[in-house]
Amino acid sequence: MAAVRLEQVRKSFGPVDVIPGIDLHIQPRELVVFVGPSGCGKSTLLRLIAGLEEVSDGRIHIGERDVTDLPPAERGVSMVFQS
Repeated sequence: MAAVRLEQVRKSFGPVDVIPGIDLHIQPRELVVFVGPSGCGKSTLLRLIAGLEEVSDGRIHIGERDVTDLPPAERGVSMVFQS
């Protein structure tokens, strides 16, 4: 398992910033829970890390690799969706 590092990651939909520019460092084997009300950006943040959404600004690193511009299949990240 590798560290995940976000540097000033921002996501906008049109004129609306849904993720205003965050820094986050998750260490290997560290458990992190994203909690908040509906629409606050939890799923969007996970989709950015997995590469399912394009970053508006900032960089995403998994391990020592900058994966910001890599397609989802090359990131080594999986998501399980709940219905």
